[in-house]
Order: sequence, then C-alpha cells, then structure tokens
Amino acid sequence: MDTVQAIKQRFEIIGNDTKLNRAIEKAIQVAPTDITVLVAGESGVGKENIPRIIHSLSHRKHGKYIAVNCGAIPEGTIDSELFGHEKGAFTGATNTREGYFEVADGGTIFLDEVGELPLTTQVRLLRVLENGEFIKVGSSQVQKTDVRIVAATNVNLFDAIEKGKFREDLYYRLSTVDITLPPLRDRKDDIHLLFRKFVADFAHKYKMPPLKLDENAVQLLQKFRWSGNIRQLRNVAEQISVLETNRDISSVTLQSYLPVQGSNLPSVIKDKKSESDFSTEREILYKVLFDMKSDLNDLKKLTLELIQNGSSKVQETNQNLIKKIYGSKENDSEIDFEEEPRSALITSQNTEDAYQENDDNYLFAETIEEEETLRLEQKEIEMIKKSLEKNKGKRKAAADELGISERTLYRKIKQFDL
Repeated sequence: MDTVQAIKQRFEIIGNDTKLNRAIEKAIQVAPTDITVLVAGESGVGKENIPRIIHSLSHRKHGKYIAVNCGAIPEGTIDSELFGHEKGAFTGATNTREGYFEVADGGTIFLDEVGELPLTTQVRLLRVLENGEFIKVGSSQVQKTDVRIVAATNVNLFDAIEKGKFREDLYYRLSTVDITLPPLRDRKDDIHLLFRKFVADFAHKYKMPPLKLDENAVQLLQKFRWSGNIRQLRNVAEQISVLETNRDISSVTLQSYLPVQGSNLPSVIKDKKSESDFSTEREILYKVLFDMKSDLNDLKKLTLELIQNGSSKVQETNQNLIKKIYGSKENDSEIDFEEEPRSALITSQNTEDAYQENDDNYLFAETIEEEETLRLEQKEIEMIKKSLEKNKGKRKAAADELGISERTLYRKIKQFDL
C-alpha cells in the first residue's frame, strides 16, 4: 500500500501538517472502494488533488477521469453537460451529445464546487447516486452508468441546506466519507516550504536565480493570513520572482507585495436589510408622526380651555391631560399656567381679546387643524412623488416601497391629481 510520503512525492504535495497528512491517509484508505467522497476546504487549498489520488489508487484508474467545475457552467446548460441531450432537445441542439456521466462510465467524475448546482440538477444527480440511472435532456429513455463520484465544495453546505439552496438528502449521499483540507494559515510551518518550492519552479521557468528570504521576511510570510491560500501564495511568489532584481528579499520588500489584510477585497455585508426591515421602519415612523399629531391636538384643546375658563378650573377637570403633556412635578400639587402657557403658547398680546366669542375660538382651532392637515398632505404628496420618480413611474414598486397597497396608491394619485 502506498504511504502518505510516497503519495505526496507522486502528486507534488508540499507540507508536513498533521491535518494535511490525515486527509491524504483517508484518501488512500477509501480509494479501493466505490464510496462517494465529499472534499471540503476553502478556495485555493488544493482540493483537486484528493480526487486524483483516489482515482489513481482505485480499480478505476484505467477508466476516464473527468473534473467538472459546476460553478463555471451556466445553469441553462449544466444538465446537458452532465447528462447529455438529444437532437432537437432545445434551440441549438443540432446533434445528439453524450454527457460526462456517459463518457466517464467505468471511471471517476470530480464535481468541483458542487454547492453551486441548481436544485433541478441536484435531483438528477441524486438519482445517479441512488441507482446509477440518468435521462438525457429531451429523451425519455433511462440510461445506466457506473461512475465513482468525488465532490468538493468551499461553502458550508449546512447553511445552504437551511437556505433551501442544497438538498439535504443529496448532502448525505455525497458525504459518505468527508475529507477536509486545512487552510494555509493553519499550516504555518508549511508556508515557507511551499514558497521555496514555488520560487525554485519560477527560477527554472524564467531562467533566473531563485529568491531567498531573510529571517524577518520568513516570519512575515508565516504571520500573514493568506485568505487565498496556496493559490495566493503562489501568485505572490511569481510576482516577486519576476519583478525583483535583488534576489535577497527583506521583510520590507515582501510587505510591498502583500495586500493590506481586510482591505484588498470588497467586504461582504452579511446582515443586509430586507424589504420587511424597511417596511417596519416606515410603520414606526408613521406611528411617531401620528402620536405627535395627537399630542398637538391635545395641547391645542388644553390651550383653548385655558383661554376660556381660566387655569384653576382647567386643572380640576383635565388632570390626566395636563400630566400627559407636561409630566408630573415632585412636591408640586399644581402647575402654574398663569405665565408659561400664555407666554409659550400665545404670542400675540391681543389674543385674549380675539377669543371672547366661542365661535372665534373654534374658528382658530379649525384654522390650525387645516394648516396642519395641509402640511401632512403636502408631505404625503412629496413622498409619493419621490417614490414614483425613484421607481420610474412603476406603481407596484412605489406602493411596496411606501408600505401601502397598489390600490391605495392609485387612489392617492387620483386624489392629489399627480
């Protein structure tokens, strides 16, 4: 049986990390069987090596080995790519085509980025895993295939299952054996070994002396996070090999080739506000505005009664209203209305004379009410206009944004002659 060290030499795998060695051991152990394997790990950790190891050590090693990047094939054509199609099955299908599962019969298929498969394709794949059957696109004839499937993903499939983007039954079919490859930041002792291998390869490729890092540069190399893993390390090694004329690399020189961590890529916003969040905020805002309107009406009512009846009588009959507007004062049984309300609420010196008649009082209240109503209507008109402009006149979209029904919006447009 092949040893881990022999496999690493054969497939040019660099590193002595314990987790890496364990992943290779598991690949060696499952290779002679037909067990389906799911390889997990971040992008750039070298997941593609595991299915190659499994295929080369299996009884299928003389059969076809096909690697398929599921994320790179458009959703509309992936069924045709995997399972084939009949002539005339869709526009452009001028000939019958064999899919990968038909071509790889007796061999191994590596489905990279399997988490990107559409749900309809996942159903077809599940049938292949269960009984080895598939149907070409545009055909009704069931065909048989005998393939070993090794899948890989860099996304959390449990999260995808919760979001309804990946079938749970398919996950358990694929993950009969899980093999996880560690990220490069967890293999600190391997980072310098990999870098030396890469710069040696590039020195040979570009016919130039190899690079050499000083001690501080090595420490910087090991402390860096390497979010792109081995792929990112290789790119940095190639850049330095080509661009630096001085082959002795210091930490300062190395730092100039390393992106600022956390700012080299756009940040991913996870907690993005949904439409329901904005709708809730609108409802709260409307409630605050209506509460303010109610408080203002109470204040106007109290002011009119003060003008008509005097402060003492008002305090006796409107205790609850007074507390609502002015709050309560400790150790004070009464609130002095003789100065504050008249100075704060009545600005004209002749106001008292103007309110001798009850009809005049109600006329004043109605005038204030009309002015307030006009202001609210004006705000409502402005909001509707802005929403219609923002949504290019689309009433349904504007109604959704305003948090009202399309019918209500139509009525408002007609009411305000917009």
